[in-house]
Amino acid sequence: MTGITILGSTGSIGLSTLDVMSRHRDLFEPVALTANTNVEELLRQCLEWRPKYAVMADPDSASRLRDGLRREAPGIRIMSGPEGLQEVAGCAETDYVMAAIVGAAGLLPTLAAARAGKRVLLANKEALVMSGRLFMDAVKQNGARLLPIDSEHNAIFQCLPPDFDGSMERAGVTRIMLTASGGPFRTRRLQELRDVTAAEACAHPNWDMGRKISVDSATMMNKGLEVIEACWLFDAGADNVEVVIHPESIVHSLVEYSDGSVLAQLGNPDMRTPIAHAMAWPRRIEAGVKKLSLFDISKLNFEKPDPDRFPCLGLAREALTEGGTATTILNAANEVAVGEFLGSGIRFTEIAEVVKRTLDGVSVQPAGTLEQILNADQRARDHAREQCRRLQP
Repeated sequence: MTGITILGSTGSIGLSTLDVMSRHRDLFEPVALTANTNVEELLRQCLEWRPKYAVMADPDSASRLRDGLRREAPGIRIMSGPEGLQEVAGCAETDYVMAAIVGAAGLLPTLAAARAGKRVLLANKEALVMSGRLFMDAVKQNGARLLPIDSEHNAIFQCLPPDFDGSMERAGVTRIMLTASGGPFRTRRLQELRDVTAAEACAHPNWDMGRKISVDSATMMNKGLEVIEACWLFDAGADNVEVVIHPESIVHSLVEYSDGSVLAQLGNPDMRTPIAHAMAWPRRIEAGVKKLSLFDISKLNFEKPDPDRFPCLGLAREALTEGGTATTILNAANEVAVGEFLGSGIRFTEIAEVVKRTLDGVSVQPAGTLEQILNADQRARDHAREQCRRLQP
């Protein structure tokens, strides 16, 4: 049995992971399940799966979970806070870690998993956006195995040679093409975007995702972060990674080779496919995903992103080019801005404005240590909050 810790088991990725595991109970067992504040769902999961550990990021929520499990599952050890998350990410009983905590909060436990030499199933792109060099060094130095869960990066991984050693040149790869749905506002008139509501931004046309990621998809910041992630995962230069809008979300990404070949990975938009792939790699297992019918789809469309419609994509590339803590600042500002938008503090179009002001206003430093990265993250958040206050009527 392979022991799995799921960081963020109550979110969409966590739920999909448990769904795949439920189809293969003879292969996988949960060692630890974790959540932020969703006590009810984590309680339900604990009663069904009986993990050894359960962790709530919020201490008050951990107390409520402990009360709920005291009678029916007293053997489950309850922990809380960043320390608890890092402990279960690196504990001896764990073989694989599904890193599915959204945002900067997932950095430390994901880094702990890499330092413990685990197979890291990376759904938390911020670990690489914030601390790419530090994280990749931890993977290499500790013998960890990093497998991407984002559908785009998992597709790229599947399209690369099985013996890919990290060198695009030696593999004959000339270009990586990340596909993007374009989100719910791909064709909406630009002058109407200012009045977009949170509910509209969270209504993704193809994927069932959390609120923050759905907004990132609507602004295409999500794709900007994925460009940064791809550069670290596959040792690619920014000029070798192209974003292609593909509204159907059937082609998940493509890899171009020097001989003119272009390999693509296709499938229905269901996160259980990349999850099952990474859990079973190098084998294949059934994931519960509806089979793809090209006859039903009929047509596949591709187009270039409009920089005026999606300014966040350009901001992400600028941060990637600048290097150092610029991508950390980018991510922190975006998290603050999206949170303010979801709370009706700023308008949809002001998300990009807050990010730009923060990139312009916070000095970029080297990103050589965890302390430098966390310091840059905090300075950027403070600056972004101030910019949000200035934008409020």
